[in-house]
Amino acid sequence: MSDQAYFSEADCDIDAFRALVGRTLDTGNVPLAATIEKGIPVYDGAATAALLEDPPRRRSALAEWGCVLGKGPGVLAISGAYRDTKVLDEATAIYLAIIAQEKEQGAAQADHFATAGANDRVWNALQKLCDRAPDVFARYLGNPILAAVSEAWLGPGYQMTAQINLVRPGGKAQEAHRDYHLGFQTAEAAAQYPAHVHDLSPVMTLQGAIAHCDMPVESGPTKLLPYSQLYRPGYLAYRLEPFRAFFETAYVQLPLKKGDLLFFNPALFHAAGDNVSTDIQRLANLVQVSSPLGRAMESIDRLGMCRQLYPVLRAAQAERTLSAAEIAAAIASAAEGYSFPTNLERDPPIGGLAPETQAALMHRALETDMDEGEFAQALAAQADRRRA
Repeated sequence: MSDQAYFSEADCDIDAFRALVGRTLDTGNVPLAATIEKGIPVYDGAATAALLEDPPRRRSALAEWGCVLGKGPGVLAISGAYRDTKVLDEATAIYLAIIAQEKEQGAAQADHFATAGANDRVWNALQKLCDRAPDVFARYLGNPILAAVSEAWLGPGYQMTAQINLVRPGGKAQEAHRDYHLGFQTAEAAAQYPAHVHDLSPVMTLQGAIAHCDMPVESGPTKLLPYSQLYRPGYLAYRLEPFRAFFETAYVQLPLKKGDLLFFNPALFHAAGDNVSTDIQRLANLVQVSSPLGRAMESIDRLGMCRQLYPVLRAAQAERTLSAAEIAAAIASAAEGYSFPTNLERDPPIGGLAPETQAALMHRALETDMDEGEFAQALAAQADRRRA
């Protein structure tokens, strides 16, 4: 077979990567774009809102955006997607109040791909806004352009999540990375997934940002490397120094205005930039939209299963009636083996990119020979951290 089954760091070729991202956008492939800025198609919000009202033209727009995000540069922007930005100011005021409240309460500030505490982040910003001001939520998230681009990549039935990110003057840049799903795994874990899952991961999520303020380049808007989402072993490559060094020489930054939207493929190499301004509080709502299709068919009480199974596996391990491989297979069939979804406020990715999974907790309990009561307590505490 010509296609390899798994990727390794040995497959990461910086020269091939450099050639891949060196391509340019054919303007004929983005006829609806108002302009091309630094290789990124930018669409006019008012014109986009009008065409979305006509079903055939809406279908054409979604098809164009899907191609841009998948086979094209992997990133697009829509200027003036919020024609009336007063709702952004209302949402900003609520989010700033939440930040102040959470700081006062000593909430954990763990972050992805950045130093903890280097900025202010509101986890589960979607629900928190709805809980505090459903009227603002309705006007803020009730944006047909936001909905249409989400549908263009994920189809109908998508799930919206969001995290507020506030970077103050002096805030440092992130390291170049890819995002959820495989981007949040360690290199060792990502290498265990077959190559076709590396291809699947990007089509399960859409990354976006709602600009709550003007973001000139000096404020550090997201650094982007168009076409880098096309590099198949990129979930391993982004961690390697030659790729990160090249990213720093080749990325582009698109200045944004309050009310603009930015969307990109989660496999695009990207990183928040340095805020070298003296007075800009760079505030964006980082929307992470998920496919509705990544679900199991049945609802399972995995917590209860783990409680029932643990003493059996503990005894089997002690008596050597099951091998380590057999125990691992049993755990994989019963326990939740993925960190997400979780409540990142109570269950933050401290010490890594993702919280401990239920399966990992079960393995750890067996390795340390937790008794049944201690395991049940740890399992319940984990479940409590993960609840909405």
